[in-house]
Amino acid sequence: MLIAIDAMGGDNAPECNVEGALSAAAEWKDTQIVLVGDEARLEPLLKDKPSNLTIRHAGDVIGSDEEPVKAVRRKKDSSMVVAGRMVREGEADAMISSGNTGALMTTGLLVVGRMQGIERPALAPMIPTLDDVGVLALDLGANMDAKPEHLVQYALMGSIYRSKVHGIAKPRVGLLNVGTEPGKGNELTKEAYPLLENLPGIHFIGNVEARDVLTGNCDVLVCDGFAGNILLKSLEGTAGALFSLLKEQFSRSLKTKLGAAMLMPELRALKGKMDYKEHGGAPLLGLSGLVVKGHGSSDGNAVKNAVRQARIALQADLVPSISKEISGK
Repeated sequence: MLIAIDAMGGDNAPECNVEGALSAAAEWKDTQIVLVGDEARLEPLLKDKPSNLTIRHAGDVIGSDEEPVKAVRRKKDSSMVVAGRMVREGEADAMISSGNTGALMTTGLLVVGRMQGIERPALAPMIPTLDDVGVLALDLGANMDAKPEHLVQYALMGSIYRSKVHGIAKPRVGLLNVGTEPGKGNELTKEAYPLLENLPGIHFIGNVEARDVLTGNCDVLVCDGFAGNILLKSLEGTAGALFSLLKEQFSRSLKTKLGAAMLMPELRALKGKMDYKEHGGAPLLGLSGLVVKGHGSSDGNAVKNAVRQARIALQADLVPSISKEISGK
């Protein structure tokens, strides 16, 4: 398999992408990795380049603050667009980018192409849970608005993902809402509820409140991109604030410092459980090719884990499986 990495995308590019690509190429010899970006900037970082890692030159970059549609249409030689074109033309089996989320969504739609039968592709990251199983949540920011029919497609794609990639036989699907009763919510959730309840092929368990997401009461969480992105950012901010408070408390005296030293392995394990870098990235489900969105502040470890995630999805035939289920062919 061949995986293209947008080497110029992300807050820490290109160093983080090169570091992650080198680690991935060393671990998975059966995978060809292509760094797409400015060759003049990438070559000096690749002094010991393995045989399964190459560079594809792309002379332009889409910045984090650029208007997505204009940037994708005008910057055809940008690293993100070139990587997307590689997927569309069959030169790459998957692409990974930690760059501008809106631009990547636009690249997915205009360059890679939307899957037949899917109206709105969805961003589907894993949210860590207390039982270590995690919950796949979608959409968490690709589309700010959604129709009830879009949530139905999210539920179906999420169920297939968890079944194919994570081996869950009958994934539990929940609808993010302000209460668990069927009649709760806004017009979107009220209309979506009966559609999900009567959708064949999924195990719908009803409404799920945000406070219960981390307890692992569902395997797939369905919501519109606006509410989903607020949920995601709230969880990330809470986790960051919690660890800052712990660090402050454990630094107050010699006694607390000694206590911190004794608890360090457990604290590191807890931080790892809540760390997005361990999950690598979020697939954009509903495209005709595999596109994985890395966190904007991804480091080398996150990029390597995004490669691992892409490999598993490719081995599980994720995109063809979703396409077959949606189209019925």
